[in-house]
Amino acid sequence: MAAGLSGALNITAFDVVMPCSSLYHATAWGLPYIAPINGSKLVLPADKMGAGDLDELIAAEGVTVSGGVPTIWTNYLDFLGRTGKTTGTLKRLIIGGSAVPRAMAETFAQKYGVTVLQLWGMTETCPLGVVATPTPALLAHGTEYAQEVIWTRQGRMQFGIELKVVDENGAQVAPDGQTPGALFVRGPWTVQRYFKADKDATDDEGWFDTGDIVTLDAEGFMRITDRQKDVIKSGGEWISSVDLENAAIGYPGVKIAAVVGVPHPKWEERPILVIETHSAAEVSAEGVLAHLASQVAKWWLPEKVYFDSIPLTATGKIDKKRLRQRYVQ
Repeated sequence: MAAGLSGALNITAFDVVMPCSSLYHATAWGLPYIAPINGSKLVLPADKMGAGDLDELIAAEGVTVSGGVPTIWTNYLDFLGRTGKTTGTLKRLIIGGSAVPRAMAETFAQKYGVTVLQLWGMTETCPLGVVATPTPALLAHGTEYAQEVIWTRQGRMQFGIELKVVDENGAQVAPDGQTPGALFVRGPWTVQRYFKADKDATDDEGWFDTGDIVTLDAEGFMRITDRQKDVIKSGGEWISSVDLENAAIGYPGVKIAAVVGVPHPKWEERPILVIETHSAAEVSAEGVLAHLASQVAKWWLPEKVYFDSIPLTATGKIDKKRLRQRYVQ
């Protein structure tokens, strides 16, 4: 009900919806229900999740809206570039699961006329949390400012969920859009207790610790800077793997980028960057580092750049646990 509102995913009876999320995953508890309650045609790709298969379904069924994790659409863009095909009837993509690279969204919008809607959620929020849709207050600052907010944040609070950010001392952080902290959520369909657990997963006031490190601004827009388990602390300061990855994705020839922290004798941890390139692309470590140096602080720059295939989880996210095991030495 919440995700189907016009201020959220805005699905209508004129849409043909193709969810590209595994049906056992929380993301799929949304679109297969949102489509029928709005009278939309629903197209299910089953296990045919390759870019060519999705292209055929879009053409054959007139798909207008689809959704899935970023890696699915990275592969789809690669397919379009290699074949010279267009996106056909596709008008909107709903992308979540991990941060959406701005370069990807801009390519879809500028080259193919497809609008990308960024969102954040998790199994424990069943699954919607925030959606990057504008508000009158945001647009009052101007279109350029509104676009910057929408593409540097995962989205704004939706009906049925509350957010707060807490610092290392347990104090609530003022919504200034700058100060990062741990994200807590609560609401009528947010988790209370895990299956077979003896205790609630929430505190006495119903707040659940999401495990994400975020900032929250005064207009309710949230930006993920990292997962608590993925955050890199170097010399006592935080380095955002998400920001580094998104910057690296913007370099020509980079298909997927992953940043993980590895032990360092002096700085405790330092970031390394693993890149999977597009087929036949020639990408150098020097070129990538020079590109990053223009976008992030010098001390954020990765210690090393590796070129390798990047492992994915069953839901299509980057498997950082396996990457750490691979490069810890």
